[in-house]
Amino acid sequence: MPELVERIDVDAAPERVWAVLTAWEKQGEWMLATDVRTVGDSAQRLHGRLAARTGLPLPGGRHVGILDTMIITKWEPPRLVEVQHTGRLIRGPGIFEIEPRGEGSTFVWTERLYLPYGYLGELGWFLVRPFALFGIRRSLKRFAAVAARSG
Repeated sequence: MPELVERIDVDAAPERVWAVLTAWEKQGEWMLATDVRTVGDSAQRLHGRLAARTGLPLPGGRHVGILDTMIITKWEPPRLVEVQHTGRLIRGPGIFEIEPRGEGSTFVWTERLYLPYGYLGELGWFLVRPFALFGIRRSLKRFAAVAARSG
């Protein structure tokens, strides 16, 4: 199972980082080429549901691309939220951890992916991995800026 782990220091308290992270429908402000929405009622809880579309931006702030459906499987404010990706292509846990660091925080983003389609999926991952890393790293930089100015 491939795993990506990226981290960034944020000049904001854990509570502020948590608030920015879990403002799901505002994640498009910092998450590269992604539009997130809640499914059903509140996703500010265990078993809340989310849907994200990552891809090419369209007018109005929406994106055409890969649909990533998720359910929240761990909810421990303001320290940890884990989602289970439940889509056809993107499957496995996504883990967002917030670690106190002096007056700031460290935000750790982990993705563990279950690759579909056997060897074809492994080849696809080999080709997609550099773009996924670029997107996560760029998104983390944007996240740190948004969280620091929100506080």
